[in-house]
Amino acid sequence: MLQWEPRQLSCDHDAMLLRVRVVLLVMLVAAVAIGPAMAQLQQFPTAPLTIESAGGRHQFTVEVATTPAQMEQGLMFRRSMAAEAGMIFDFKTPSMAMMWMKNTLIPLDMLFVDAQGRIVNIHERAVPGSLDTIAAAAPARAVVELNGGTAARLGIRPGDRVLFPIFGNAS
Repeated sequence: MLQWEPRQLSCDHDAMLLRVRVVLLVMLVAAVAIGPAMAQLQQFPTAPLTIESAGGRHQFTVEVATTPAQMEQGLMFRRSMAAEAGMIFDFKTPSMAMMWMKNTLIPLDMLFVDAQGRIVNIHERAVPGSLDTIAAAAPARAVVELNGGTAARLGIRPGDRVLFPIFGNAS
């Protein structure tokens, strides 16, 4: 017959067990805090988008955010973006769109675009991580996000036209 006898552990063994438990607890807390944000990252389809301004036609390849999860994530957690890249948020119907920069690591230009594809207003160089609300000046069907400084560099202004299928003006 086997019999189990409890025994005293040495202080060194107890200390080592405590350290292992602390490390495991820290790892668990980190996984809980970071895991959901990183594990649920959305994938986005891409499409060509053109902006017509006084300076000419400017071509971009944008990621398209249409689902609530995609719109919530946007460009969060990105450390960089190609110069001629961006993202378009399609709200389906015009609304007084509001954006923020939570968990966004790069400065962005936000172009608020009406249902006909005209830029209503531009918020240039939105501050990374800011929780300040950035709002459309008039009802917007979509928001186009580009790298901060792109609108100024290319001379993109309110009234310029965005060519994209949702506006019925893409060629």
